[in-house]
Amino acid sequence: MDPAVLSVRGLRLYYGTRKGIVRAVDGVSFDLGRGETLAVVGESGCGKSSLARAVIRLLPRNVHTYEGQITLDGQDVMKLSDEEFRRSVQWTRVSMVFQGAQNSLNPVLKVGFQIAEPLMIHKGMPKEEAIAEARKYLRMVGVHESFADRYPFELSGGMKQRAVIAMALITRPQIVILDEPTSALDVITQANIMNLLKTIKSEWGLSYIFITHDIALSSELADKVAVMYAGQIVELASADEFYTNPQHPYAQKLMASVPSLRGDKKLEFIPGAPPSLINPPPGCRFHPRCPYAMDVCREREPPEVEVKSGHAV
Repeated sequence: MDPAVLSVRGLRLYYGTRKGIVRAVDGVSFDLGRGETLAVVGESGCGKSSLARAVIRLLPRNVHTYEGQITLDGQDVMKLSDEEFRRSVQWTRVSMVFQGAQNSLNPVLKVGFQIAEPLMIHKGMPKEEAIAEARKYLRMVGVHESFADRYPFELSGGMKQRAVIAMALITRPQIVILDEPTSALDVITQANIMNLLKTIKSEWGLSYIFITHDIALSSELADKVAVMYAGQIVELASADEFYTNPQHPYAQKLMASVPSLRGDKKLEFIPGAPPSLINPPPGCRFHPRCPYAMDVCREREPPEVEVKSGHAV
């Protein structure tokens, strides 16, 4: 892979709530190479979507803490004001496919206009020219261009998802964040969407951050895998290394919970529930559920250990 197009160091995103401070992303670091896919996996509520929003700076109003370093092509974009970031990064260099295409499209606006909107807002392109471009991108993702003149309710779930992908691609970004891009789709449509994403990545040299709770699905696209637990990355490895040799107890349990075609494999489950992100346990955050927990795990947060080059736990 080429040198990292995106480098994240010590990223934190905390939310202020009536019950306390939610540590949704707590000291996350990773690199993303050009043409590379980083799959971010973990249970629901572990901070995956918050990590995605932190990278593209789509933040809610109740943000308490937003800090760290995000370097895009050598530029520390955390130093940019919100307006500068919106103008020069958001949807121009980094775009996002949101979870649930059903909710990503405005029901009262035509599909073509919505796909074209990023060009009008971020590139200053005239409306007619932008909509003509939107028709091209609909064709590219496998939807007939006539659907540009229709409303979202007239499209199937798979077609809506393709339209949302076209919207994310239309500004020709370097990085696309995919937040559960196949959720709520049937298996056949899911496979078609994954094949489309693979083709686009190959032809364009795009980099993806692929957010998913589905370990098996992540293997379809991943070059690297980051395992998140309670707001932190607990394991980061190449896809080949992770799927064959996970090291962190949580990652091992995740892999053991994936069904196999081998009938003799017994599925495992992870006992207990994920900890509160308002009041996470001291030490290793997985220790209340870990079969290997020792006293030191309850007292001190374990240091990062490099198992081998490119594989850290």
